[in-house]
Amino acid sequence: MLVRLIYSAEPMKKKRRLDPAIVRAREDRKKRKLEKQIRRKERGSRQLKPIDECEVPEVLLKDDKKWRVRQVDKLSEQEVIGRVRILKAWAGYKQKQALRDIRLMDRIMFSQQHALDELRKESEFLYQEAIKVDENLINRPFKGPLKTPPIENYASPDGEYIDTTKKW
Repeated sequence: MLVRLIYSAEPMKKKRRLDPAIVRAREDRKKRKLEKQIRRKERGSRQLKPIDECEVPEVLLKDDKKWRVRQVDKLSEQEVIGRVRILKAWAGYKQKQALRDIRLMDRIMFSQQHALDELRKESEFLYQEAIKVDENLINRPFKGPLKTPPIENYASPDGEYIDTTKKW
């Protein structure tokens, strides 16, 4: 015989009966509201919003290339050689910096491993405690003010804000 225990049981709530006219009126209201939103969306989709930034001036639409091609001055040979030297010097500097960082990390990791090996020789228990992850260092809660109070009589350096957004 199978016995089931239900610990969090409570009696079922009695369902209230609503007047069918009220239910029908609610559904009609929802239906009208949705139809109105659909009409508004269809009406708005026919009209395209003008984008001032995308309108190209007539002068630029002509085939005259002088408006669209930028004149680039040729660099002298000395300037080109100087730029190449600067790039090579920068690449060498960054390579040395990366190599220095890698060597430093290797030294640190070697020292840490050496210290752990010496600790293991002394005591296995201390070694196991040393390699354990400290949970207190990870998800540490910080408490403090979430917002700073406003400064009284503060003059904003941005000036006044005027909304120029077009309403469609």
